[in-house]
Amino acid sequence: MNSMNLGSVIEKLAKQNEPVQQDDDYVKDGLLVCGQCHTPKECEVELLGVLRKVGCLCKCESEKHKAEQERLRQQQEAMRISRLRTEGIQDRSYRNWTFENDDGSNPKQMDKAMRYCLRWNEMYQDNIGLLLWGDVGTGKTYFAACIANYLIDRGVPVLMTNFIRLANALMTGFDEDRNAYITSLDNYRLLIIDDLGAERQSDYMLEQVYNIIDSRYKSRQPLIITTNLPLSEIKTPSEIKYSRIYSRILEMCVPIKFEGTDRRKETSVSKLEKVKKLFE
Repeated sequence: MNSMNLGSVIEKLAKQNEPVQQDDDYVKDGLLVCGQCHTPKECEVELLGVLRKVGCLCKCESEKHKAEQERLRQQQEAMRISRLRTEGIQDRSYRNWTFENDDGSNPKQMDKAMRYCLRWNEMYQDNIGLLLWGDVGTGKTYFAACIANYLIDRGVPVLMTNFIRLANALMTGFDEDRNAYITSLDNYRLLIIDDLGAERQSDYMLEQVYNIIDSRYKSRQPLIITTNLPLSEIKTPSEIKYSRIYSRILEMCVPIKFEGTDRRKETSVSKLEKVKKLFE
């Protein structure tokens, strides 16, 4: 491109970049100045040896532009977090299980959950997971969901699922497909698997459970598991076929015991009483 053509291109760009003049704008030292913030809307630059005026953002327009960019960034981040929650928490009801919505029935456990979240970077770096064990309905799944939602709100990819759902996903396809699926779970910085023990009747499911946990172990990423099994059963399995699974879990996860009444039964009784009063 010769200098004449280049000059015409520059002239065209300069015209396209001319500032929009408002009624209260004024000229000072030959440059257009914003009438609101009193900073230049034009500046001089030397192009091909010629001093030219080009438009620039005054202070208030610059702030407006920055605010718009921040609004778009927040909008994109909100959309990303929404996708993380939809993809990562497969049971819809768990998406509202948060620290803010906790009923306070398990304050000690929930305090531990919050501390785990607040020290997440350290937990992730050291590959520290949790084994939440105890009777049915004592809050293990709620505890895990609170952690999942807290981290997702901060942009951390988390998958919360259960062993049955994972095993069913592995039921079809060839070995290569199964291996690819298991490997894909390591794309999540935290994997939460609910209800260890539900797969105990199937040797196939036991094998898949081990493969998933072992892959997580090799990727050096944290794992949280909930189970109704007693810790004594996990430490000393009644059958040898469970040993390698439980041994790997204990190597990766810190056990936390959950006690108390079955909150599911309490909820059921409360609903029943409400219905009785309704029809009295």
